[in-house]
Amino acid sequence: MSWSSVSNVSTPRTPKRNRRRGQAMVEYSVINFVLVMVLCLSATARVFPSPRHRPNDPQKNLIELFLDAYQVYYDSYYFVLNLPFP
Repeated sequence: MSWSSVSNVSTPRTPKRNRRRGQAMVEYSVINFVLVMVLCLSATARVFPSPRHRPNDPQKNLIELFLDAYQVYYDSYYFVLNLPFP
């Protein structure tokens, strides 16, 4: 059998496959955009109660809570390093 006698094999059209890939990229971009916007809005919204539980403490956002936690962590190291024990 020679190459000249073999009929052409139909191949899938590439524009159809490219359109599917393009649709997936658009969906991926939209999902990422929505997730980033939700993260930004939830990180800046003051929705969490203050961890000190004082009556007049305002609510805090997520970034302020992380900074407070870091301050407690840093203060505990500072306290341990300044102990009078040798």
